[in-house]
Order: sequence, then structure tokens, then C-alpha cells
Amino acid sequence: MLVRVTAAKCVGVDAVKVIVEADITSGIGVHIVGLPDIAVKESLLRTFTALEALGFRIPGKKIVINLAPADLRKNGSGYDLPIAVAIIAASSQRNLVRAGDFVIMGELGLDGELRAIPGGLPFAQLAGEEGLAGVILPKDCAQEAAEFEVARVYGARTLMDVVRILEGVEACDDLLVRKESGKRSGPFCRADCDFADIIGQEAAKRGAEIAAGGGHNLLLVGAPGSGKTSLAKAMAGILPPMTRNEALMTSKIHSIYGKPGFSGSLQRPFRSPHYSASMPAIIGGGGGDSILPGEVSLAHNGILFLDEFGQMPRSVVEALRGPLEDRRVTISRLRSKLEYPASFMLVAASNPCPCGYWGERDRCRCTPSQRINYLSKLSGPILDRIDLHVHVRTVDPSLTMTGKKTESSELVRKRVCRAREIQQKRFGESGISTNAQMDNRLIEKFCPLNNDCKAVLLRLMQSSGLSMRSYFRIIKVSRTIADLEGSEEISVEHILEAASYRFMDKAENGL
Repeated sequence: MLVRVTAAKCVGVDAVKVIVEADITSGIGVHIVGLPDIAVKESLLRTFTALEALGFRIPGKKIVINLAPADLRKNGSGYDLPIAVAIIAASSQRNLVRAGDFVIMGELGLDGELRAIPGGLPFAQLAGEEGLAGVILPKDCAQEAAEFEVARVYGARTLMDVVRILEGVEACDDLLVRKESGKRSGPFCRADCDFADIIGQEAAKRGAEIAAGGGHNLLLVGAPGSGKTSLAKAMAGILPPMTRNEALMTSKIHSIYGKPGFSGSLQRPFRSPHYSASMPAIIGGGGGDSILPGEVSLAHNGILFLDEFGQMPRSVVEALRGPLEDRRVTISRLRSKLEYPASFMLVAASNPCPCGYWGERDRCRCTPSQRINYLSKLSGPILDRIDLHVHVRTVDPSLTMTGKKTESSELVRKRVCRAREIQQKRFGESGISTNAQMDNRLIEKFCPLNNDCKAVLLRLMQSSGLSMRSYFRIIKVSRTIADLEGSEEISVEHILEAASYRFMDKAENGL
């Protein structure tokens, strides 16, 4: 008897349908085909042991299990459950009349208990798109799939729960997982630091506000202890909440990665990998046939904070060129090629030299060649892709004694949210949401410059030797500054302020 059960596989951020076919005929042996990896081949031992533990018999005949399409490599332990269901139905031990109505995925324990698997949210979305009755997942990963209500989600704890659902005799409402009534976390990020707690640094705070207001990349350069890391962490608290579509995509990426921390939350991610992280960790990849998203994708719609930017391997720094420009990353392997979204705000922090004190009176002990070599990893193409360069200077000790508080992150966030709302209305039909995402065509459409602005910008280009990429990024930052002020037009003052954040483009890094 031939039985077909619908399973799935994640390809990039989406799930594709995989049909698990089981046929039991006269003969001997168990055969599994369809490009399974080792984890899938080992599923037979787990599946047979779990079936016997629950009182099912293993047919003493030839069992052929096919995972279609046969040219798509299958990996992971999530095929345990659909294989078990297919064997039960094909051997007529239970009448599973609804075996073809659901996307079914899950890992089996030897006692028949179901264990969590990555990708629950994409699997649920596939079920909705295919018009199926829903998705059956292990209870531990079913909640993330239910948060966006893309399909009916059943959370099962054991294989017997799945059998109950597929027999169609009971309603099984006790296994139906619904969206939680309250968000597990608020719409705004809970930052580790508040702007009011950062003493001084008003110029740097202004740069951080502009970067958050338009989704721009930011480079903080300053001495140790000047507040670079605190500023970066505080930026998480001034970002607006994600829209539903943004939250859905971000949650899918984290679900595929196996860390579903953003399902049901509108908070933007804040990723802070160590500067020694490898290329696959930052960009994405992995061994074998498993290609996982990297930090650039896990930070999608949020912030990627790279501390000690000047200490990172040059190859990793240069690999950021593509994601920063294209807002996606393509990972190629011999047998596969995947694309993950990577629209993030880069916030990088670096010391200006090996000792860290260049520009701070006479404290620097480095030679000119050492200073130049230290930041040589930050090539022209990388600096071109960073919209704002901010010099974070050491705080005057007298300010620390006064203990005077400045405006809080809440006040800054209100201005940022207003600016983002202006941009969402502006780009409503353009497919983007922030000024930083504008291409040259949209810049020409939404950022008209009067003759005075054009003349000032031309002089700046000629005097500083800026590239055309820097030219367009100055205009985008100018547009954000105008939005923060509620101005419909870009003025000369906006151009001059935006250009002041390009000091790293100047000779000898401008420090």
C-alpha cells in the first residue's frame, strides 16, 4: 500500500514541500531514497524503536521510503515524524485518513516523544500557502509557528498525539496552538544603556540619532573608555518597532537558525558577535549540506554591532561589502546556492590606533606608520558604505563630577519614530521603508536639491576627493536630518552636517 505524507525543507528563508512516500510490499529490507543525509538515514533506527515502544509492529516486508523530489538533498532529524506516520498508514495499523492534509515535521525520541526542530515558522507558512489544513509540529516549537497566524498549528508531545489528529475522529482542540494573547516582550527594545546615562558625547549622540532615524550605517572611532560601546547599546533603545512583515521575516530567519527568539515580538534584533568570529559566523554558511544564516542575516531589520572593528580579520571586513550594498547575502556551495536577507544597520566601533589614544592630547605612543596600518583594514570601499563616521572623544572629567543627566532614550526615540513614519509614507509604493535603502533613482525622485545645495556639495566633493558613493550617501543622510527636523526640503545646513560625518574619507583618516 502506497501512502504519501507532506513534509518540508527550508531553502533559504522559505520552506518547500517534500513528499514522504512509503510503500510496503513482499520482500525483505528497508530502503530510504531521495538524497537523505546521515541524520535522515539514522531516522529509521529512531523511528522503528519509537514505533515498537508505542506498541506498533514493524512490518516484516520490504519497506521503501522515498523523499520527493529526489534531486533535493534532505537533511536534519525533522523527517522522523512523517516517516513514522507513513509507515503506520502504509501498514494499515491505524486508519490515518488525514495523513495528507497537514505538513508534518518533528524529531522522534526512542520512547515516541517529539523533540523540537528548527524551521517551524516557515513550515507553517508553507501549509498556509499550499491550502492544507495546517501543520503538526512538536509542542516545543509550535508556539513560534502560531504567533503570526499563517496556518492552523497543532503542537504534539508524542507520536500518539499525531495519530489522534490524523485519525480525524476527535477535534483535538487541546492540541491546537493559538497566538498568545499578550506579547512576550514589548514593541521597543530593552537597551542595556540609556542615552541619559551617557555623560557628555552630545555630538556622538547626535550622530547615533541620525543613524537610527534613517537606518544608516555608523562608525564610531575613539579612545578606550570614551563610550563607543555604550552608545551602540543605547541605540537599540531608540529604534521604532518592526512592522508585521518585518517581524515575520526576522522571525523566519531566527526560526531556521534554531533560535526562535523573535516570534510574536516587534523588537528589532541587536546582534553583537565577537571580533574574532569566523567568515561563516558573520556571513553565513556551515559544514556539509546545512547552510545557516550568519550574523548579517540574524540582524535583519535591526542592528549588527561590531566592536573592535579594526581588529577583525580583513577578509571578514571585506566580505561585508556585498551585504551592506545589496542588503542580502548569497552563499554558494558545490551543490547548492542560497540567498538570505541582510538589511541591517551596521554599527562599528574601533580605536584610532594600536594604543587607542591617537588624537587625545599627547597620549599616543604609536608611530605614523602604525596608525596608518591599524586602520588599513578599513578600505575605501568599506568606508564608502558607512554613512556616518563619528569621532567619540574622551569625556571631560569635570562633566563626570556634575552628574548632569541629558535627554533620555525615550525622548530621542520619539523623534526617530516620527522620522521613520515620514519615510514610510514617502516610500509607501517603493518597496522600502528608510532613507538608507534608497537607490540613485529614488534619491533623484525624493531628494531634490536647490542650486545652493548643489554648489555646496560640489565644492565638498572637489575639496575632499569624495567618491560618487559618498556623494549619494551624503544626500541620504541630509534627507534624514531634514526628516528629524520635520523639514520637507533639504537645506545647505543639512548638507553641511551630513558631510561633516565623512571625516574618515580624508587624508590620513582625518584624525
